[in-house]
Formats: sequence, structure tokens, C-alpha cells
Amino acid sequence: MWRLDREPTLSSTFANVTFLDRPVDLQRFRRRLERASHLVPRLRQRVQEAPANLGPPSWVDDTDFDLERHVVSTTVVGADRDVLDLATEITAAAFDRRRPLWEFTLVEGLPDGRGALIEKLHHTVVDGEGGVKLSMQFLDLTRDAPEPPPLTDEERFGSPPAPPASPLDQMRGLVEGGVRFGLGVAERSAELLRDPSQVPRLGASAAGTARAIASQLADVERARSPLWTARSLQRHFEVFRFPLEPVRDAATSLDGTLNTAFLTAATAAAGAYHRLLGFPVEELRASMAISTRTKTSGANSFSLARFLVPTGDLSPADRFARIRDVTERARASSGGASLDAVATVANLLPTPLVGLVARQQAQTVDFATSNVKAAPFPLYIGGAKVLENYPVGPLLGVAFNLTLLSYNGSLDMGINVDEAAVTEPELLRACLEESFVELATLGR
Repeated sequence: MWRLDREPTLSSTFANVTFLDRPVDLQRFRRRLERASHLVPRLRQRVQEAPANLGPPSWVDDTDFDLERHVVSTTVVGADRDVLDLATEITAAAFDRRRPLWEFTLVEGLPDGRGALIEKLHHTVVDGEGGVKLSMQFLDLTRDAPEPPPLTDEERFGSPPAPPASPLDQMRGLVEGGVRFGLGVAERSAELLRDPSQVPRLGASAAGTARAIASQLADVERARSPLWTARSLQRHFEVFRFPLEPVRDAATSLDGTLNTAFLTAATAAAGAYHRLLGFPVEELRASMAISTRTKTSGANSFSLARFLVPTGDLSPADRFARIRDVTERARASSGGASLDAVATVANLLPTPLVGLVARQQAQTVDFATSNVKAAPFPLYIGGAKVLENYPVGPLLGVAFNLTLLSYNGSLDMGINVDEAAVTEPELLRACLEESFVELATLGR
């Protein structure tokens, strides 16, 4: 993801827009993030390239770390739409690659004395689920929660950082370690592509990884939309929220999950959008991030499943049943192609080739979806109550990304749109509203 970020259309930066019942005090918030930066080391680290880009980059401490560069404030004189537009600009702006890859912006000036927080992170730092856990460093359960106790010396300073490896040491480590491991996975994937009969001779784990990676890279079927064909760097962000309970009840009545209900509504909206503009389509290709997180997982723990979804004029129940079947098959087939496994192979390839493969893979998907769970109860930031939470998912070359963040009985959804593809984003949002209403009636 770090290497692909050099091409803006493949940037994996994501964000979150949090609306609050009042502004957050900047200095108080900075104290919390200062504390968090010692407990979450990645917040004080930057990326360092390997010599001559012959290996994967590594994390190193930023000796010039300055919290004031990462926690800033601004005033918006306007409505919520102005905050969403500001979040779009902030998310689209490239990170300074010499510094830690995160930035939080406190916003004041909203009507009714409200405030907002725009949280921007690069995906190399953490994924969506990990971002929720990171936010626990500055979230409170009550409005008048006391500030956490001072850090101990061990928490603040930890172990002294190891001296940076010399270029010669990095080259030696690359040759002695990473390349051998990476070549093993790459060779197995290549063997499987050439001759699938070799799978029985591979170890069970290696065979599964090779098969999953080979399946991902061999999937070159084009996206299906006759409308969403152009791509650009022009972004538009829409938000939409819906009560959680009726959607969950509908999913239960249809013998499925909330995730299936979410994707069903998204699919129905995509189909309706095409019909309203005079380009009906029976199927589109969607992707969904599937968490592979465990207690020992690192910053990113997910795989991407791709599948055809039915966008024709179907009843909600029929569409739900078909999507439940295709997602179950996709989940089973994509589990081995975790981000770590794919990255191991990608690290062996030159950046232009990695970019070429990524662009080719992006061209197989019409729209992307992701579902992230948050707290089912009210939360506070520096004494301000969190009212709404809208995620800004990365596009990575697709027409739009719809990401759901469930919070306090609501489904808060962010629709990040490439304006060259989805030329009427407000219509897409309206289609989503209608599809969720239609689906929710099944749970009554």
C-alpha cells in the first residue's frame, strides 16, 4: 500500500468524520494524543525505504516528531456539508512521506454550537477495525470523565530504540531472510499457476496460500457497469444513516447477517441508480473487506473478496438470498489471500509492476464495501458527545466506496465517490435511502 500510494488513484488513505454536540478543546485533545503516541508506537514512526527499493520498507522512529503537525484545528463557517467537503479535501491531500502517516483536525463553527473531528490515517498505519481500537485512546464513556493518569517512565520511554541498520546490514538481512521466505511463497504460487496438480505436494498452509493468491491474480474479469467506466482524482463525499434495529431484524427474518443486509441494500441502490439513468444492468462486481483479525494481528488484518451481485429488478428477499450465497462462497475462497501473503509476493516485484497489477485488479470491481463495528453506546471526546460517525473508505480505483460504521443504534455510512464515474452522487445516496427503507420493512 505504501508503494502504490505514489499513484494517487491507488491511494489507501482513509478517514472518519465525527460530528459532536460541541467543539473539543484543542490542548486537551493534544494531551490525549500525546499520551496515545507513546502507547501506540506507530503514531511516532515514519516509513523508511529499503536501499535501492530492493526490499520492503520498514518503520523507524521519527526523531523530529512534532504532535502539533498531526493534531490541528480549524473553523468552518457553514453547515455540515462544508465539513464533508473539507474532509474530502483533507483525505485527498497526500501525506508528507517523511513523517508519521496520520492527521487529526478539530473543527468548530458549526450551527447549534456543534463541533467535528476529521481523523485521517494511511492504511499502512492501521485498518478500519484497528482504527476503532486506536480511537479508544481518546474516547470516554461519560462527558465528565477525568483525564487518564500520567504515563509511567516505562510507558513513556519504553526500551531504547535500536540504532538504525546500515545499508549493508539491510541488504544482508534482505538476502538472508525476507527474500528466501518471499521466494518460497512466490515459487509455490507460480507452480500452482503452471500446474495445479502440484497442490498435493505442497504443505497444507502453503498450498492454501498459493491457491488463494493465484485465484486473486487470475481474476481479470472486467467490471460490469456501462456507466462507471471513467476514473479521476475528483472526489465527492455523501453520508447517510439508518436505524440499526430494523435492518438487523430484517436480516434475522431472512436467515442472514447484518453484513448481508448491508450489501443487499448497497446492491439494490446501485441497480436502481443505473435504471434511473437509463442503463439497466443485471449484475455488477463488488468487493468487500473481510476481517482476518486475531488477538495477535498486526495493523492490517483483512482480505478482499470479489463477487458478482444481482442488480436487476428483484424483490429484497430474493436479492438477499442470492447475495448470501455468493458472499459465503467468496469468503471461503479468499481467506488464504490475506494482506500479509499478498504483500510477501508483491515485495519481490518492482513498483511499476505492482502498480500495473493493482490497476488491473481495480478494473475488475465496480464498487467497494466495508462494514466496521463500533460502540453500541454513547461515546465522548474531551467532554463532547459523539453524535454521528461517518467513515471515508479508500477508492483504490473503483467507482465508489460505501463503508458502514455502526454506532449507538445507528448505521452511519460514508459514500466516497469518484465523480468521473458516479456523476450524480446525490442520486446514489437517495437510492441507498430507498433501498434501506425497503429492506427494513421485511423485519416487521
